[in-house]
Amino acid sequence: MDASELWRVWAECWNAYAVPVLRLALAGACGAAIGWQREAHDKAAGLRTHMLLALGACLFTLVTLGLGAGDPMRVVQGMLVGTGFIAGGVIFRQGDLVRGLTTAVGLWVMGAIGMAAGLGQYFLALVATAAVFLVMGALQQMECRLGRRPPGGEAGTPGEQK
Repeated sequence: MDASELWRVWAECWNAYAVPVLRLALAGACGAAIGWQREAHDKAAGLRTHMLLALGACLFTLVTLGLGAGDPMRVVQGMLVGTGFIAGGVIFRQGDLVRGLTTAVGLWVMGAIGMAAGLGQYFLALVATAAVFLVMGALQQMECRLGRRPPGGEAGTPGEQK
């Protein structure tokens, strides 16, 4: 076996095994980053939920790409519906008070980040994770300073979310 043949075999193995594992690892890391932030603020969906959702979205995407048959957009649609169903479970209404909207939307975006990782869009997945981290963390602090919510993060007026 000459060097070019050895290189070809190595490249095939890398593409078949290492690349999907790296994509799953990226999805898990993105989920962990957002989940950790949510866990630190005692939100309904935390570290495990965000990681599992991102990993699941990435895995569904990888399986679809691996099959090479059918319409990948159907998987995207299925992920949107499935993630929306899961996210809907964290929205609660108590009279005029609505809680869990931010958590639900965060889960929905986490599914999209997992799919981006599964498609090999590493930069997009990382930028989206940073954006979510910024929105979930820094903007919540700004809301507190503006008096829109108390420092503990509890919604204080009708229509606000936890």
